[in-house]
Amino acid sequence: MRTDLLDYPLPEHAIAQHPARNREDARLLVVGEDRLEHRRLPDWVELVPEGALVVLNDTRVRRARLLAHKLSGGRTEILFLSARSLGAGRSEWTVLAQAKRPLRPGTSLELGEARFTVLGRGAGPELRLQVEGVEDVDAFIERHGQMPLPPYIRRDTVEADGERYQTVFARHLGSAAAPTAGLHLTRAMLERLAQRGVRVESVTLHVGAGTFLPVRADDLDEHPMHAERFSVSAELAREIVAARARGGPVVAVGTTVVRALESARDPERPGLIRVGEGETRLLIQPGFTFGVVNALLTNFHAPRSTLLALVSAFIGLERCVEAYRAALEAGYRFLSYGDAMWLPVRASARDDTWVQQPAPRVGS
Repeated sequence: MRTDLLDYPLPEHAIAQHPARNREDARLLVVGEDRLEHRRLPDWVELVPEGALVVLNDTRVRRARLLAHKLSGGRTEILFLSARSLGAGRSEWTVLAQAKRPLRPGTSLELGEARFTVLGRGAGPELRLQVEGVEDVDAFIERHGQMPLPPYIRRDTVEADGERYQTVFARHLGSAAAPTAGLHLTRAMLERLAQRGVRVESVTLHVGAGTFLPVRADDLDEHPMHAERFSVSAELAREIVAARARGGPVVAVGTTVVRALESARDPERPGLIRVGEGETRLLIQPGFTFGVVNALLTNFHAPRSTLLALVSAFIGLERCVEAYRAALEAGYRFLSYGDAMWLPVRASARDDTWVQQPAPRVGS
């Protein structure tokens, strides 16, 4: 796909710099097959079909942005992404770093009781960093770090971001960014879904900083897609089996859920998923055949992004362009702290092979 087809003018004033006063105060653009409808986020609960299965991403965002100091002088901002243990109080982390001068292998930094040593380069702009002096690096990061707001939020992090850049259902620590569609949901909304006979389950996909990288290649196929870890539970697999048996759609809250579920799809059992953990580099673009997800709640995404490519694949590029143009004209707020759009089950999807299938056995 030509990347320029995913480009559009996004004025600075349309990029939300702060969350709405309350999580559910967002606007909601409903993208039907033949019309666009302007609603409010709480209306979404009533728009989800009865019998549906709503899938959330229960990853928890690390306070992953730390300010360390070079032993030779100078401050360095470090964004911690992922780790592996080296034993004896040492661990190796993949990080992004910003300093006045490039950090070379052997450079030493410190923060509190921790000592950091640059080991070398990772993939793309990433660095490999050895951490010494702390047994529990996750706890150290949570104690000393700040929430890693996206680069297009051009303000300092404030205390309120610690709550609002985290979903109310976040459980498993590991993300460098929030699954932003889920930021709109409240416990009261989830309870209302349950009262309507909608099941709610979770998948875990730890969002990497690569989600913010623009596509610089002229052809989307040439874009080096970032890797993200995900985990699918047996309970979620069983819930999808049950949803298929009753003819209920699978509703993804956010593009991260789409990537996790479509990466876990079972090629031998249409509409179902495999249990387990894995790493995905799945790039979804127009022409992709969705095998698991039937409806999507999502935010408005940046130009020339893989997230916009995913939405274009879901509803078609022409419909996506039309929806984004209407949202900009109507004053919707874009990106992480912005408003949302609802891509409901298409009429053409209601006769797919997953509807009213006998419930097969769940396996890993």
